[in-house]
Amino acid sequence: MKKIILSIEGMTCSACSNGLEKYLNKQEGIKNASVNLVMSTAIEYDDKLSIKDLENFVAQAGFKSLGKADLFKEDKKDSKVLFIVLGILALILMYVSMGHMFHLPKYLFINPHTNPILYSLTLLALTIFFIIFGFDIIKNGYKNFIHKMPNMDTLVTLGIIASFGYSIFSVIMILNKNFNYVDNLYFESVAFIIYFIKLGRYIEKNAHAKTKDAIKDLVRVTPSFARLKVGTEVKNVTIDEVKKGDILICYAGDKVAVDGKVIKGKTHTDESFINGESKPVKKKKGDLVIAGSINYDGIIEYKAEKIGRESTISEIVNLVVEATNTKSPITKLADKICNYFVPVIIFIAFISFIIHLIVGSSLASSFTSFASVLVVACPCALGLATPLAIVASQGLCAKNGILVKSSEVLELASKVNVIAFDKTGTLTKGNLTISKLFNYSKYSDEKLLAILGSMEAKVTHPIALSILNYLEEKKIKYDEAKVEAIPGMGIKASLNKKDYYAGNNKLLKELDIKSTHEEDEKALLNDESTIIYIIENKNIIGLIGLKDAERSEAKEVIQKLNEAQITTIMITGDNQKVAKKVGTNLGIETVIADTLPKNKTTVIKSLKDNGSIVAMVGDGINDAPSLATSNIGISLKNATDIATSSAEVILLNDNLKGILNLLNISKKTLRIIKQNLFWAFIYNICMIPIATGLFARWHITINPMIASLTMVLSSMFVAFNSLRLNKIKLGDNNESKIENPNS
Repeated sequence: MKKIILSIEGMTCSACSNGLEKYLNKQEGIKNASVNLVMSTAIEYDDKLSIKDLENFVAQAGFKSLGKADLFKEDKKDSKVLFIVLGILALILMYVSMGHMFHLPKYLFINPHTNPILYSLTLLALTIFFIIFGFDIIKNGYKNFIHKMPNMDTLVTLGIIASFGYSIFSVIMILNKNFNYVDNLYFESVAFIIYFIKLGRYIEKNAHAKTKDAIKDLVRVTPSFARLKVGTEVKNVTIDEVKKGDILICYAGDKVAVDGKVIKGKTHTDESFINGESKPVKKKKGDLVIAGSINYDGIIEYKAEKIGRESTISEIVNLVVEATNTKSPITKLADKICNYFVPVIIFIAFISFIIHLIVGSSLASSFTSFASVLVVACPCALGLATPLAIVASQGLCAKNGILVKSSEVLELASKVNVIAFDKTGTLTKGNLTISKLFNYSKYSDEKLLAILGSMEAKVTHPIALSILNYLEEKKIKYDEAKVEAIPGMGIKASLNKKDYYAGNNKLLKELDIKSTHEEDEKALLNDESTIIYIIENKNIIGLIGLKDAERSEAKEVIQKLNEAQITTIMITGDNQKVAKKVGTNLGIETVIADTLPKNKTTVIKSLKDNGSIVAMVGDGINDAPSLATSNIGISLKNATDIATSSAEVILLNDNLKGILNLLNISKKTLRIIKQNLFWAFIYNICMIPIATGLFARWHITINPMIASLTMVLSSMFVAFNSLRLNKIKLGDNNESKIENPNS
């Protein structure tokens, strides 16, 4: 199964995106298509289909594929000059057509009463410019009608045809000396409908672009050149010339050109663009550097490892774009309503026209009602209500070091009422230090540690990494052994024809080993150390005590979650005494210790079965089952490890405050979406009856020209309301206070 994200031209409202999505999902070979009105179209398809086949499907649906979506490519902008010129022309047209109503100075040759033929032909000639200007609307409206996917352009096209057609009929009658029809010309309505809609789309397009700014900022951070080391020389080359394995140099003040590994030198880099963390990150030999990060204070040489679209930045951008194409429940609900919106409006318009004729209204009045209903209806506001807010919030999350893989998470996070935390590497730093070694073997301490290092060499758990770091500091050498994991207990390895084990007290029970070192174990527990048993052929040959510091921000985060009445619990495989002490220090009342990975999932399932919305926070790999079982899996990860994470949310800055920011963004995003949807419904509920003439007896009426203006203003309200998400500032005392999810 393959996946591609295409850019689509010709979509103007939710009816377009919903129609295209429905059409694509019917095609053989397409597993799933998700169409986003603001961003692009994500398609999963069989290997037997080609990109050309997909583009043909898009064309058959009445749209045009622009190829693979590319955020590096700048959007084409419409000419401001054209809008200014046509705006002046629209004012002239209005002056000619309506000036006499307001007793403005008259020009005899275009006066409707003294020279109706020239007057009507002048209006027709001026309107032709706007018909040409808005021909894309008419073309799209017709095309979508033919493809049985009527959209906003279809509504507008029908309104334009009704107004323009009736005006042409009136001109013919005027040319036949029936001058009574001079008051039945609606050319100015046609012109202003087209102008307002095009102007509105121009403004909306800029607003759409601004919702994507935070995502595009990520794209722009990488430099356009690199310093390539060739022998003893250094030369500047373009990024496209860099190949994997090339040795690059980065001076102080330069940006890192591509993802790579430091092979010489040390420095500090600014990675705030990717993790939202302003604190410089120390880099030394063996550390990974990320394209776009700024080198602060040293000179480093690094080996190019990921280039172009393989880079961390590209990976993040792709994940964010893919996430905008997923649909939350509230989005699906809005889409379902939009599917029926346009056909219902067309039906109402025709019914309004017929009823007006039946009750004795003039043909002109009936046409006005028909056109007004079509033009005033605004499926755009309804269709843009959720995707604009989702795109803006996804960008805000990315800007603050929160990578959200699904838009469903942005809705669901606002409802979370239980957060379960792993301990090691999550509530604690994961940088454990060896506090004490008890050696019961015939080996020296150094040899015993080397045996332990051989077992831990290929293990990725924070405990293993801490032991290996300690051995590196002490310059203790070790060989790599073949390791077998014993989930939730430890590991087994074979060395020199002997079986070795390293793990916790559950491992002793598994191996049916009784410890005779109670006093030493008690001393380590009193010191709040995690105990690792080293076993040779079922004999305990050593105890190691590991101490881990709590994260500096953990207590504040737990406190704010508790204040918001979000239940916090700790689930850990560590022993009860150490876990309880950490929980007490941080303010977590419920601590579940000595837990195997499979039992963590049981706890989370139980919480979900009781009606809780559960978020699980862990390290992303070792906690994979529980992260997958929870409603939302949150991983604290280094930005370079994104692809390995099984979580829906990755905190790239490795800081628990990202949880508070995620919850705040989620709540504000959902609030904006609800405001947008409320406005879209209220607008249509109020304006459509007015357009039908239901309130005419109270002199509350609307004509097609004003209808087009209100429709545009409705769409613009949704666009600019969504833009407010870009103004949210996270991390200060006010923004980091979480609201009660039940309030």
